[in-house]
Amino acid sequence: MALPELGQEARRSTEARLDEAAGLAEAIGVVVAEKLSFRVRAPKAATLFGSGQVENMAEAARQAEAELIIVDAPITPIQQRNLETATKAKVIDRTGLILEIFGERAATAEGRLQVELAHLDYQAGRLVRSWTHLERQRGGFGFLGGPGETQIEADRRLIRDRMAKLRKELDQVTRTRALHRARRQRAPWPVIALVGYTNAGKSTLFNRLTNADVMAENLLFATLDPTMREIAVPGFDKAILSDTVGFISELPTQLVAAFRATLEEVISADIIVHVRDISHPDSDAQREDVEQVLKEIGAGEAAGQAMLEAWNKIDLLSPDDAESIRAEAERKEDVIPISALSGEGMDALIRTAAEQLRENNRVRTITLPASAGEAIAWLHANGEVVDQRSEGLETEYEVRLSDADWARFQTHHLSV
Repeated sequence: MALPELGQEARRSTEARLDEAAGLAEAIGVVVAEKLSFRVRAPKAATLFGSGQVENMAEAARQAEAELIIVDAPITPIQQRNLETATKAKVIDRTGLILEIFGERAATAEGRLQVELAHLDYQAGRLVRSWTHLERQRGGFGFLGGPGETQIEADRRLIRDRMAKLRKELDQVTRTRALHRARRQRAPWPVIALVGYTNAGKSTLFNRLTNADVMAENLLFATLDPTMREIAVPGFDKAILSDTVGFISELPTQLVAAFRATLEEVISADIIVHVRDISHPDSDAQREDVEQVLKEIGAGEAAGQAMLEAWNKIDLLSPDDAESIRAEAERKEDVIPISALSGEGMDALIRTAAEQLRENNRVRTITLPASAGEAIAWLHANGEVVDQRSEGLETEYEVRLSDADWARFQTHHLSV
């Protein structure tokens, strides 16, 4: 495993970056024999690394009898080919590794569509072939083909055709999700979306709050396919909790694009709960990475969404550090220290979420004539009609509406 230090990740230590890359490799059963870091002052167009660094890499691969070298950075097809020639080993970059993980983990038809689209987009400018080194180590799972299978022989036109077909199928997924969201809004039940860096503990928190059994392991990208369950929230009939794919630094753009339909659940959520592993030494850098991805997809505080931070894994801290974190959280707004494993902070998290939902969804008093059928239908479709009283030809409605929906109602139905 090779890490080029290019200066763009100064927020993280070299050791932390190597450990994360090793964790990604181990997530799909790759045995990490050696971890190396090289300072690259002037990236080489042919190999990224300098000639001496490539020789060191090749020698380390020979000594460890390594069949695979993972470069924890993007590399071009030419750099990949030249590094493979020099090291006599298969070489993949960070994007290829993450795509491989997603290919193994995607459990639903939608997830596999998204991963295949991202993979084809990535491979469009590369040699398209099976990565049989991974199958030999862990048995394969069918996404990239197993040992002995015929190598994929598809030109770019065929890849483009396949990508167009996948995009059409994913468009249908997007429309279906939009219909489901519209039904939920008509109910209307607020949606709380869990987001966070991969392995921050989102699925463990989801299971704790919903008594579900979503896969929750100490693995990077344990959850890919979104899961939604009902939860009880004080002051509301019920709410929908959504568990989403974990984010990571330098998340491949192909995956952000391919998983946009899934991430739309985050975009449309009433509250986003950002789950942070507060015990991780790079917790602050991970927070910045998550906020960057939210910004890219048009979600989060920049989009006007309510947000909470759940500082998770407080149980892993020493008693003194845990007390310090609790004191810091008290000084901040909308920050709750929790342990999804032990249950600490669960009541406070739900109570704070309920307060935010009530603040964002206020009860408005609206008087309408019986003839305002379109406006009345709109209120029932987009708000929660808490009470109504009729007097003569007019009816007074008590309706719970978000600030955004209230503004839309005023614009389209009260201004006429």
